[in-house]
Amino acid sequence: MDSLYIIMPAYNEEENIEEVVEQWYPVIEEIGHGSRLVVFNDGSKDQTEEKLLRLEEKYPHLVGITKENEGHGATLLTGYKYAIFEGADYVFQTDSDGQTLPKEFWPLWRERRRCGLLLGYRKSRQDGWKRIFVTHVLKLVLFFSFQIWTKDANVPFRLMKSSQLRQVLQSIPEGFNLSNVLMTVIYEKQKLGVWYYPITFRPRQGGTNSINMKKIVKIGKQAWKDFHKMKKSI
Repeated sequence: MDSLYIIMPAYNEEENIEEVVEQWYPVIEEIGHGSRLVVFNDGSKDQTEEKLLRLEEKYPHLVGITKENEGHGATLLTGYKYAIFEGADYVFQTDSDGQTLPKEFWPLWRERRRCGLLLGYRKSRQDGWKRIFVTHVLKLVLFFSFQIWTKDANVPFRLMKSSQLRQVLQSIPEGFNLSNVLMTVIYEKQKLGVWYYPITFRPRQGGTNSINMKKIVKIGKQAWKDFHKMKKSI
């Protein structure tokens, strides 16, 4: 039977982390076979770490890891490599802000052998027009950079087979900020198999989003430069 590691980055999520762990932990329990829910605390300045420590006492298959702040993309890369090293058969990633629903994970899990990358796409979005606008702009950037058209390249709802993910990660620079985006590009460009499933995307359930339009513009400019440099190698 297959094991699953759920990788969940967290930054200043003291308002959400308890409820999100409670929601996702039953997925790990049901799958079993050494599966783990792993929350990477990316140098939070609030009580995220303390709450994770208390939650670990309650949930034996929860792993909380606190690291220096590197940003979302770099934290994901650390998480993926950790899951592979620990022997996970499959890796699933979602965020710790409560925007995704565990019940919508199961269609991906049932179809996990269908292809290398199974993605949710945010068909029903409630996270504001700015985020939706950024997603549409990103589609255009990827089209002009790599000549591919994706439904939702940066969605935090993705299931990956570890053996294939290990190979994909070799093409991603250490600490790359938009690592999920670049992963989607690699799977699409190299025809490794991508399948999309519609998911609900709720508003952030608590706390403050650390990303604002100023940061988005800055990230976007850097991403354009990075994508331009890498398009020949991918």
